[in-house]
Amino acid sequence: MTTRQTTRVKICGITRVADGIVAADAGAYAIGLNFWSGTPRRVSIETAQRIVAALPASLFKVALFVDPTRDEVEEVLRALRFDTLQFHGSESPEFCASFERPYFKAIAMKEGVDLVEYAGRYKSAAGLIFDSWRAGDTPGGTGHAFDWKRLDLATRIRLKSPIILSGGLDPDNVREAIMQVRPWAVDVSSGVEERGPDGKPRRGIKDPARIAAFMDGVRSADGT
Repeated sequence: MTTRQTTRVKICGITRVADGIVAADAGAYAIGLNFWSGTPRRVSIETAQRIVAALPASLFKVALFVDPTRDEVEEVLRALRFDTLQFHGSESPEFCASFERPYFKAIAMKEGVDLVEYAGRYKSAAGLIFDSWRAGDTPGGTGHAFDWKRLDLATRIRLKSPIILSGGLDPDNVREAIMQVRPWAVDVSSGVEERGPDGKPRRGIKDPARIAAFMDGVRSADGT
């Protein structure tokens, strides 16, 4: 008898209360609130407080940082209770673990990176986020996918950590991505954002129809 997989869904880059509610109602496992100043998806502490207050306690809340100072992280933690921290830069394992909270560590899928060796440095992580990388791109939310074959079965076994697949996922490709990688979770941002007249994502503005379609793709893959 085959055990049905349940792939968790994290919807990152939430900037509005309404979008957080849509994510929760759609069945997301977690939302991500971005506190990095280098992205239009950044939220202030005050906005984050309004979003978190409107959401069910069962929905995991993740605070995302990119190479923050200790003071920046601690300021957020004083104002809000987050279930998990997410570090998306070059933070050391010691820094990530020093806040005594569960944390996710993003790994940029640069060519030539030894994924097993890099991941081995972050044994204390609650999960590893494998995200796309292109020269000149900002960390995360780029809309570009990497070659999922780099996370083949042999590599996944050696990683010994929950795998969170990210980078260019959208309603059209998430089913295939899950079937190839079988991750513990998937992480999406630009793939469920509204499209402007130029066809590009409106960063930070989620599209309920795209969220619903993305969740349908995840459930379809889980049933395969």
